[in-house]
Amino acid sequence: MCGKRHKRSFSRLEVVLIVFLVLMIAVTVALLVLHFLTQENSSSNDYDDPLPTQKPSNGVSGGYLLGAGRADCTGPVAEIPLMGYANPDQVGSGLLTRLYSRAFIVAEPDSSKQVVFVSIDIGMVSQRLRLEVLKELKSKYGELYRQDNVILSGTHTHSGPGGYFQYTLFWITSKGLIKPSLDAIVKGIVKSIDIAHQNLKRGRLFINRGTVENSQINRSPYSYLQNPASEQSRYSSNTDKEMVMLKMVDENGHDLGLISWFAVHPVSMNNTNHLVNSDNVGYASLLFEQEKNKGMLPGEGSFVAAFASSNLGDVSPNTKGPFCVNTGESCDNPQSTCPMGGAAMCMAMGPGTDMFDSTRIIGQNIYSKAKELYANASQEITGPLSSAHQWVNMSDVQVELNATHTVKTCKPALGYSFAAGTIDGVGAFNFTQGSVEGDPFWDQIRDQLLGKPSNETKACHEPKPVLFSTGEMTWPHPWHPDIVDVQIATIGSLAIVAVPGEFTTMSGRRLREAVKLEFDSHGTAGMDVVIAGLCNVYTHYITTYEEYQVQRYEAASTIYGPHTLSAYLQLYRGLARAIATNTVQDLPSGPEPPFFNITSFTLVPAVTSDRTPVNKTFGDVLQEVRQHYRVGEVAEVTFVSANPRNSAENMTEHNFLTVETYVNGSGKWQVVRNDASWDTRFYWTKGSFGLSNATIEWHIPNGTEPGIYRIRYFGHYKKILMPINPFEGISSTFEITSL
Repeated sequence: MCGKRHKRSFSRLEVVLIVFLVLMIAVTVALLVLHFLTQENSSSNDYDDPLPTQKPSNGVSGGYLLGAGRADCTGPVAEIPLMGYANPDQVGSGLLTRLYSRAFIVAEPDSSKQVVFVSIDIGMVSQRLRLEVLKELKSKYGELYRQDNVILSGTHTHSGPGGYFQYTLFWITSKGLIKPSLDAIVKGIVKSIDIAHQNLKRGRLFINRGTVENSQINRSPYSYLQNPASEQSRYSSNTDKEMVMLKMVDENGHDLGLISWFAVHPVSMNNTNHLVNSDNVGYASLLFEQEKNKGMLPGEGSFVAAFASSNLGDVSPNTKGPFCVNTGESCDNPQSTCPMGGAAMCMAMGPGTDMFDSTRIIGQNIYSKAKELYANASQEITGPLSSAHQWVNMSDVQVELNATHTVKTCKPALGYSFAAGTIDGVGAFNFTQGSVEGDPFWDQIRDQLLGKPSNETKACHEPKPVLFSTGEMTWPHPWHPDIVDVQIATIGSLAIVAVPGEFTTMSGRRLREAVKLEFDSHGTAGMDVVIAGLCNVYTHYITTYEEYQVQRYEAASTIYGPHTLSAYLQLYRGLARAIATNTVQDLPSGPEPPFFNITSFTLVPAVTSDRTPVNKTFGDVLQEVRQHYRVGEVAEVTFVSANPRNSAENMTEHNFLTVETYVNGSGKWQVVRNDASWDTRFYWTKGSFGLSNATIEWHIPNGTEPGIYRIRYFGHYKKILMPINPFEGISSTFEITSL
């Protein structure tokens, strides 16, 4: 018996969701159209004149040649989407701390081999970024610094400007490829390597390791528990609490720098933040560099301290854990959902009173352990240098699990739980973590707008329900990379495994163990193996096969399928074997990655002409400081402003602010803080018709000397048919008294 067909009526929520999705698709289409309208065939070089090609001086016996360098890579701090949370509303509107590229070069005494490690205060290294950097290095140094011996690693701050990717997926939330953002990072990386190269001198390396407490939790403990109990029993925690620290000194024992590897997400600053900053690990770098570069402002001084990323995939700094923000009850469950409000209400909190305080606490913890390890480092690293690198098509790797079973990786795809986000930054709509089934409602919308995943892709990724089959989406360019870098560099007994994404805790443990065993089995025993995360190209997450089965966020974001980790274990064992047996030269280089012919296209609006209120000029004070402050209070002043992009896009380096104290007897002002200082904050507020304000805060810290102070603001304004002009503003003087 046939009944009447009832027409389905949509709820108000479903109507809102459909409208929102259609708007997102419209934004995407607009980006793609803009791309083709603005595509250029330019091959011009916008960077500084290259240095003469040179090598470190020869004739040094024993130890290594060591060099360290640091350079600003901040880029535009306003109107650019921040990279990390994929939140289109999280757009930069000021500055908390500057972003830096920190480069370290280790060379053999006869200059025959080199290893370069660079830690950059950005969300991750993109393929486009790495290719641009390698091109610049080749133009300056020939074959000295190459794809096999240069490692580029992102710290994974979620508060840096985006827009430096060439793959289509990343254009959507970043509003395209933004040339000023890309150029700032490329120039900063290359400059930091230049400085390290120029500073090369004879020195020694020491390694130390220790446990960092009270600074991390596993944000997907349910996934972790899917790993074999026998494997879990080998470890005391569901996160890696160990910090590995590499100390660098010159031949006279003078400090040069350090690299620390520790697994924690730099997401103490949450997705409501709009100030560009380097988050908790950047704060640790700032503390260590200020300790060693006495009397210097942030960003100055020769000592360089990098706090690099590791296998941080499932590791959060928000140590209070997940709670329902509307009820206060725990939401530490497999789906990270709340009884009222669902997944959108489940968020983890850090140890502090707010995100700034949490950033400070976690950064202080990391810094304190590194300081202890640095002071007590006594195990010297000696031995030859080596490096191995391959490009691999990760969408089609045959993996031999054992003598009888072979599996393969998949074309890239993202699962439903990808859209749910994490307890560090929740997603949108009604998506939840742990989804192992799709939703016909969303499947139908996706099929109509973006295309239906093939049966092959769906079968390959099981049990992941495919939300976006990015490996089958190629217009106007591929949405995800197929060609991926795998790389290992060894410095004596230290092996740095450069991974192209976010390995979870157990994935990282398996990788370290596999590489170490491979070295051991080929006569190179006792290697210290560290994982450097977010290197060279971004491929999201890498979970274990067991974690993949329950499809929380990290598993849904493991884009090459359930056997991704097994493929990487096989590939990195091959690199370790080649280094141990001295057969690196026999490794096939693999298929080179594409370099898409894109220079710049974006939905970020062009900078318009700046205007001032009637009877005001740029830099005039709108709201003055008070006359008196005490330590612990906040000095605040507001100026007539101009768009900060005028400064970032037209200046190699620029300070937006200084705090200055009057030096009695000299009649001069001395700078005591700049815009890279932790206790200063620069807020930019955009008004209508070219009007804007800049508010500068100085959170006066303990230890501030009593005296007379002032705050200065520096900017650039733009007028039609006129060059960009600098201006400055100065607050009234104010007095600071002790408590």
